[in-house]
Amino acid sequence: MRMKRTNLVLDAELLNQVTRLLGVKTYSSAVNLALAEVLRLRKIQRLPHLFGQGLWQGDLGEMREDRFAGRGFYKRGPRGSR
Repeated sequence: MRMKRTNLVLDAELLNQVTRLLGVKTYSSAVNLALAEVLRLRKIQRLPHLFGQGLWQGDLGEMREDRFAGRGFYKRGPRGSR
């Protein structure tokens, strides 16, 4: 991982709270983890915008049939009974 050294002016109380909340030992770890979490949340928030965009084309039923074809798998009964 490539790191970048920088100087930031941060709210000391907010930084202390985040460090405790995230359970990390250093301010750098707290900031890096908080940045990663923001990115993760933004990606999740964008997921609904992808629905209906035609990103995947195919027949889901056919794909599921292919997964088990010729492999000797069998269908399970109710609640995992065989």
